[in-house]
Amino acid sequence: MKLYTVHAAPPPPPGPEGWPEPKVRPPVLVREGFSLAATIFGPFWFAWNRLWWEALALLVLVVAAALLLPEPLLSATTVVLHLLAGFEARDRLRARLARIGLPERGVVVADSLDTAWFRLGQQRPDLVRSLP
Repeated sequence: MKLYTVHAAPPPPPGPEGWPEPKVRPPVLVREGFSLAATIFGPFWFAWNRLWWEALALLVLVVAAALLLPEPLLSATTVVLHLLAGFEARDRLRARLARIGLPERGVVVADSLDTAWFRLGQQRPDLVRSLP
């Protein structure tokens, strides 16, 4: 079973009667755990997820290691940096979602992403209502 954190905007205040409801961002599910894609692709994964500072930091660290470290240490350091990126990637993504107004609203346990959406709909229909 996998854990998914649910990130959704708080419900907007109701508008005047007769007016359409204000637009709300749809919720986002983020899987908990190690990110193999972030380990393999490193700065590209961070940039794809709009984590610009993290992408730049990893790129600078890898380039600095390539320029400053001797060959025997270079490969080990690069592997360690990419493993660290894989372990921290989803936590950084959750922090970014909180910064842009999608705080964590719950946790869903499921085998797949589709099952997680289904269970979210059962547990919190108020969050799924904002899906397009």
